[in-house]
Amino acid sequence: MNSSSILEKVSYIEKSKVDDFINYLINVNQPTSLGFLNQHGYNLIAKSTEIDESFRQLDYVLRDGIGIKIACKYNRISAGENLNGTDLIPSIIKQAQFIHSDINFIVYGTVEPWLSIGANKLFLGNDYQSLDGFKDDEAYLDHFKENCRDERFNIVVLAMGMPKQERVAKLLKHANSARTLIICGGAIIDFQAGRHSRAPDFYRNNGLEWLYRLSKEPKRMFSRYVVGIPIFFANVALRK
Repeated sequence: MNSSSILEKVSYIEKSKVDDFINYLINVNQPTSLGFLNQHGYNLIAKSTEIDESFRQLDYVLRDGIGIKIACKYNRISAGENLNGTDLIPSIIKQAQFIHSDINFIVYGTVEPWLSIGANKLFLGNDYQSLDGFKDDEAYLDHFKENCRDERFNIVVLAMGMPKQERVAKLLKHANSARTLIICGGAIIDFQAGRHSRAPDFYRNNGLEWLYRLSKEPKRMFSRYVVGIPIFFANVALRK
């Protein structure tokens, strides 16, 4: 597989259809997984068939960021709405609680105290089960089997970053047949906890959120953006 073909996996959703898509997700009757494809994920897929396969095992992949919009334009694909997890996941949680009175929330990712702070905010004060984001994959599988509830709607948020979260999502999806929505959420818990700040509207509205994150965390984001963006454009041009 190559990273240009992963664009065919993405569900490109227009703004007017986002609410309908969320309503569909929160009414699933079987294990369903959701992820997001951004420039960083595209680069990871380009260099690893195993990571490519993990993304392809997700039921739905959404476009996240201007990088994938550029890749879509290069490949003559209508990019649809920009649907990043930081904005979409809280909307999914809120709408789910209108439909389901008793949701079983599970979250895997980041570290304390950010895990508790972010999860409490994301899940609107509801009870949840959790593990930090630095366990072996099997630890999440074992924990999920113990805490998934067949009689309830389960929402699992994986906030451990790419490509681990996509790999774990694949394991959890096949663990049982309960009504479960598994969401690959990246830094969603850290954002909810205030550990990382969201970019101001100017950056977000102009596709420059990456520049804001680079300015705030230059050491952590140097490889992803300063090194990664030229590699991304090369991958897009070469369709690797």
